[in-house]
Amino acid sequence: MKIAVTYENGQIFQHFGHTEQFKIYTAEDGKIISSEVIDTNGSGHGALAGLLSSLGVDTLICGGIGGGAQMAPAKAGIKLYGGVSGLCDTAANALLDGTLGFNPDVKCDHHGHHGEGHTCGEHGCGHNCH
Repeated sequence: MKIAVTYENGQIFQHFGHTEQFKIYTAEDGKIISSEVIDTNGSGHGALAGLLSSLGVDTLICGGIGGGAQMAPAKAGIKLYGGVSGLCDTAANALLDGTLGFNPDVKCDHHGHHGEGHTCGEHGCGHNCH
C-alpha cells in the first residue's frame, strides 16, 4: 500500500490543489516501512493525481479539496480521505490502524479567495473547508 499525504512542515497541508509537497508512505502488513517527501513542482488537481498514480499511490490523505478536484484521484483509482488535519505521520499511522478521523463529504468552499494568500481552514476570514 502507498499512502500520499499533502505535506507542509510535517503537517497536513490544507488545500490539495495547491500542495507543493507530498509525503509518500509505503506500508506492508499494516506498518509503515518507508517514507519520503516529494515536490509536486506546482502541478494542479489533475496533474497531481497523475503524479500520485505514477508513483503507485492508492490512498490520499488531505485537508480541504474542491469537488472537481475530488474526481481526479477517483479517476486514478486513488481512495480519498479528506478533511484531515494534524501531523502527517500521525494520520498515516491512524489510517493503518483504522482510527483515522476524516470527513467523507469534505470540500473547499472558498475558491474566490486564493489570491489573498490564505491557508485553507486556518485564517478566520469567514469561510471554511469542511
